Amino acid sequence: MTSERYNARDAEPRWQRLWDEQAIFVSKNDDPRPKYYVLEMFPYPSGRIHIGHVRNYTLGDVLARFMRAKGFNVLHPMGWDAFGLPAENAAIERKVAPKAWTYDNIAAMKKQLRSIGLSLDWSREIATCDPSYYKHQQKMFLDFLRAGLAEREKRKVNWDPVDMTVLANEQVIDGRGWRSGAVVEQREMNQWVFKITKYSQELLSALDGLDRWPDKVRLMQRNWIGRSEGLLIRFALDAATTPAGESELKIFTTRPDTLFGAKFMAISADHPLAQAAAAKNPELAEFIAEIKKIGTAQEIIDTAEKQGFDTGIRAVHPFDPTWKLPVYVANFVLMEYGTGAIFGCPAHDQRDLDFVNKYALGNTPVVCPEGQDPKSFVITDTAYDGDGRMINSENKFIHLNGLTPAQAFELVAKVLASTLLGNAPVAERQVNFRLRDWGISRQRYWGCPIPVIHCPKCDVVPVPDADLPVKLPDDATFDKPGNALDHHPSWKHVTCPQCGGKAQRETDTMDTFVDSSWYFARFTDPWNEASPTTPAVANRMLPVDQYIGGVEHAILHLLYSRFFTRAMKATGHIALDEPFAGMFTQGMVVHETYQKADGSYVQPAEVKVEVGGNGRRATLLTTGEDIAIGPIEKMSKSKKNTVDPDDIIETYGADVARWFMLSDSPPDRDVIWSDERVQGASRFVQRLWRLVNDAATLGKAAPAARPASFGPDATALRKAAHGALDKVTAGIERLHFNVCLAHIREFTNAFSEVLQRPGQPAPDLAPDLAWAIQEASQILVQLFSPMMPHLAEECWQVLDRKGLVSEADWPQIERDLLVEDSVTLVVQVNGKKRGEVTVATAAQNPEIEAAVLALDAVKLALDGKPVRKVIIVPKRIVNVVG
Repeated sequence: MTSERYNARDAEPRWQRLWDEQAIFVSKNDDPRPKYYVLEMFPYPSGRIHIGHVRNYTLGDVLARFMRAKGFNVLHPMGWDAFGLPAENAAIERKVAPKAWTYDNIAAMKKQLRSIGLSLDWSREIATCDPSYYKHQQKMFLDFLRAGLAEREKRKVNWDPVDMTVLANEQVIDGRGWRSGAVVEQREMNQWVFKITKYSQELLSALDGLDRWPDKVRLMQRNWIGRSEGLLIRFALDAATTPAGESELKIFTTRPDTLFGAKFMAISADHPLAQAAAAKNPELAEFIAEIKKIGTAQEIIDTAEKQGFDTGIRAVHPFDPTWKLPVYVANFVLMEYGTGAIFGCPAHDQRDLDFVNKYALGNTPVVCPEGQDPKSFVITDTAYDGDGRMINSENKFIHLNGLTPAQAFELVAKVLASTLLGNAPVAERQVNFRLRDWGISRQRYWGCPIPVIHCPKCDVVPVPDADLPVKLPDDATFDKPGNALDHHPSWKHVTCPQCGGKAQRETDTMDTFVDSSWYFARFTDPWNEASPTTPAVANRMLPVDQYIGGVEHAILHLLYSRFFTRAMKATGHIALDEPFAGMFTQGMVVHETYQKADGSYVQPAEVKVEVGGNGRRATLLTTGEDIAIGPIEKMSKSKKNTVDPDDIIETYGADVARWFMLSDSPPDRDVIWSDERVQGASRFVQRLWRLVNDAATLGKAAPAARPASFGPDATALRKAAHGALDKVTAGIERLHFNVCLAHIREFTNAFSEVLQRPGQPAPDLAPDLAWAIQEASQILVQLFSPMMPHLAEECWQVLDRKGLVSEADWPQIERDLLVEDSVTLVVQVNGKKRGEVTVATAAQNPEIEAAVLALDAVKLALDGKPVRKVIIVPKRIVNVVG
């Protein structure tokens, strides 16, 4: 025996050094083997990895090691999503350069990631803040600009007047800037956008083909793209109430069937009609200025109190020229959606109902649920948005009563399409999408510069390709609010490439989502200095076969990456549409919380938890005072329920952390951190170490050649080994890692029983059993090698195997050993279970029937009655009918 205990502190760094020295995880682009690309979402270099990183990267690493053993050329790279606002915050707070802060963090996190034992190809490492990366991003921006996929346009944005920057919707909290606390304003500004809407339908339709994506993720994307079919209706405006030059109001609606329930029209504060009315109405202008302060986030608008201002303008109902609808400017209507105008049907839309209840406009139900009396059906505080039959919906122009909403939709569409307003139909069918073009302009320093120049004579001029990259200046200062590039003394001042006159660089930088929307393609050939990709290589290595990351990125990151892939195809950089063939969203790591009597939180490392007769009790290690055990929650710094991966690796080793992360729950669900179960994983590591050492001793008696035949004991062990191999292989392929670990434990138990059974010295062991022990020990080590690679390498040496287990081929399953010699069938008499019968797997129906009828339990149940028939469900059940 090599050592009584496995020493992770000694073994893990040693094997990591050897893997690096031999570069065994480096993928070659000219490798003739079939490729397999596994990728975990790359991290932001915050300075430290957290325990969630350990789980995420372990999931991908198991798959990468397994596919490598299966004979694939595995691409498993790592990089850094390195641009972003935290680096600028660090520059302000710590008075350090964002670049220095970022690269120091990268170095620290890389060291931590290496300690986990990940089979990464570090030769392909990229950082999005490196000019060698963003040079190519700038090149693609210019390609998109030439292809009409990038444009500059005026957009409404959230503006922080203190930090003097545009804020994303997520950075507006209760109407204030997340960093400055200033009241956010809505402004119209020139912004660079990517024309993702050109692919709206394609992005939606292609989701049907992504059958290896979670259904919930595809649904989230469908909802975000938001395809809706409806009518574009032109409402005539009452000339007596309308500003000069305005004659109609267009609205898009998916529910034209509810037109008879209309009580008001509502328009956005930015609608031209609202602006025209506000020009002559100071009160309306003041109202518009006030509601613009709430920002543009849909969630804020949805939850804000509904407010409106009656403009005095009246719209004419398309089915009754005497029916005039008041036109309000409302805070819940956005110009970016539809036409920036709606008609309100409060009986069947909760938002509209809240609005009319506030302004006493009333409601008229026009859809009645099936089975309810239309005469008594009323709406008060809760809108009805279900199906039913139309009511209160007819006049001399049209009759809808009694129709379903779907039938009413079709009739309304037909009638309005044949009715003229001026020289054009009142309505036409239209498809709308919720998806809006992607605004990529950010007023900050630490991002990819947008490679254009603004010239007073030539307008917007692209930076020549030969002048790329446009690099960030290293001497930026952050002592003033706003964008450091904008107040840099020299960086933005340049000569126009076209006319040679004085000009200025674009000082906006790109949204960091751009950086992460194509990095997977750059990984295929990060050494190409001339182009973003080498198309022949990218087309062979892409798509990513298995992408792994958090569900919080299920909408924007994935959607933008899908757009970028199509845009790169349109500009000749790749020849595919979808970037990720398989998508997996892992659960979080959660932990219970601990609080002192004063309500302050304490870290798990500061607490001792004991289990006694009264349940679990927690005390503070330093003082012994009682600590309240709180609920299990997502790990967060604020509640101090975090676990430091370095501490776990230092105490137990990386393999224990990896095993625990994989074994505790299905990988798509949250895993509850438990010190007790981590300790259990540590004990299992030691058990495997002892088992392999014992097996190695007994296996030395094995003959060099495979025995011609195997006795019962050897056959039973080989069946257990190959059965486990079959189950674990299938489990890894399905990403059912916790199930795989259960099968490994089951096989370990069976193997242990065999090793304890012989009772004689190894030389006296039967040759066939010794050979089976040797085979089983090798299979066992290879089964747990993707999960616990360091332990596996150490065991591989104990077994005296050549080379590294990380380079060994996956064992071949002998299917003959998976065939059971017998099968146990449930026996029923007249549908009630009476017992079981074990028969040969190859037994024919007459033999099975005879065995069943010979059972005493069956004879007793029949009580002398004749058997009418025997129904046999193969390999499952036999039912005797008496």
